[in-house]
Amino acid sequence: MLTARAQRTLETIDGQTLDEMRALRDETERFMLRYKFGMDEVITKLSILREEFNQAHDYNPIEHISSRLKSLDSVVAKMVRKGIEPDFASIAETVTDIAGVRVTCSFVSDAYRIFELLTAQRDIRVLKVKDYIANPKPNGYQSLHVIVEVPVFLSTGPQPVAVEVQIRTIAMDFWASLEHKIYYKYDRQVPQELLDGLTDAAHTAAELDVRMERLHREVHGPAQVPEAPQAPEAPRPLRDGAERSRNVAI
Repeated sequence: MLTARAQRTLETIDGQTLDEMRALRDETERFMLRYKFGMDEVITKLSILREEFNQAHDYNPIEHISSRLKSLDSVVAKMVRKGIEPDFASIAETVTDIAGVRVTCSFVSDAYRIFELLTAQRDIRVLKVKDYIANPKPNGYQSLHVIVEVPVFLSTGPQPVAVEVQIRTIAMDFWASLEHKIYYKYDRQVPQELLDGLTDAAHTAAELDVRMERLHREVHGPAQVPEAPQAPEAPRPLRDGAERSRNVAI
């Protein structure tokens, strides 16, 4: 229900302006819907891999898959913060994390293997990779980030959509979740003592990952996970943490 003030404001708007507002609303909904579809495509690819591992292999590197679609308010806030032109083409080119998928694995080697299996698929185009596992952030954050582009087939034809995929271990995910809660509680003004504690905890989590993977291999031997199929220019994770753009044939 509109407030009385909103109703009075609405009554002062002419019909043409209302039509333009409705058209903008519809175009915005279609724009965001493409990202939901792109996110669904990536989730489907990962879910197929996970189900195949469960049925055909002795070991499943995928523990959990989650996703999130940025709210329109978040997209607008990032657009303003980055000084992006207020048009859909500029937003699509600059804001590459509107759709996000997170994959949680048991071990570090699993994270790289899932990266290889996902990005080797012929309809996936890798736009950017940030390897925060090989080169953690100063606060200790670790995760493997990859921006992929997937085709979404609409009634108007195929549309390429960028999706951010984060791949991390259970320990990394637990640490990142705790950090997010702490930053939210303190409105990003976190006391230095807590920041130091978080960094120390990140180092402990990294050590735990190494120890747990070593114990796993001592008990079970190396995980028998299939190699990624050979594809032209198949991308591999960056070990130096630098950004990289790579095109893969579709």
